[in-house]
Amino acid sequence: MAALLLRYAGRQGLRSQFSPVFSLRNAVPMTTATNQRLEQFEEKNTRLNRPMSPHITVYRWSLPMMMSISHRGTGIAMSAGVSLFGVAALLLPGDFASHLDLVKSLSLGPALIYSAKFALAFPLMYHSWNGVRHLAWDLGKGFKIPQVYQSGIIVLALTLLSTAGLASL
Repeated sequence: MAALLLRYAGRQGLRSQFSPVFSLRNAVPMTTATNQRLEQFEEKNTRLNRPMSPHITVYRWSLPMMMSISHRGTGIAMSAGVSLFGVAALLLPGDFASHLDLVKSLSLGPALIYSAKFALAFPLMYHSWNGVRHLAWDLGKGFKIPQVYQSGIIVLALTLLSTAGLASL
C-alpha cells in the first residue's frame, strides 16, 4: 500500500511536500512482477477509459444502499433541525407558548397539520427503527442478503405505522 502511495505521490510531485509521509526509507520496494502487473492494470484501465475507482453510476440502486443513505440523511436532518430549533429558541422573542398560539391562530386545516406532523415524525421514526436494525447487525445477526432485504422492509413498515400513529396524536 505504501508503495502505491509513493508511486502516485511521485507522479503528482507530492514527495517533496510531504517528505515525512512519503520518504523512501519507509517504503517497501515492489518486486518486478508486481510492478509489471500494476503497469498492465493501469494501461488496460487507461485504454478502456475506466475511472480510477468505481463510480456511483457503476452500481445498480438497491434497497440496502438507499436505506443506508437515508439513515445518514435523517441523522443529519435531525441534527440540523434540533440545532436550528435551539438557535431559534435563543434568538426569537417570546416563549414556546406564544409561538404555539401563533401557529394555532393561523387556522391551518387538519390535513396540513397532519402532513406537517408526519413530516416531522418520519425522520425520527425511520432513524430509530433503522438504528435498531443496525444494533442487530452489531450483534452479528441478519447479514445474509435475504435477511437484509427482509429487515429493510420491516423497518419501512414499522416506520410508516409508527409515524402515522405519532402524527395522529
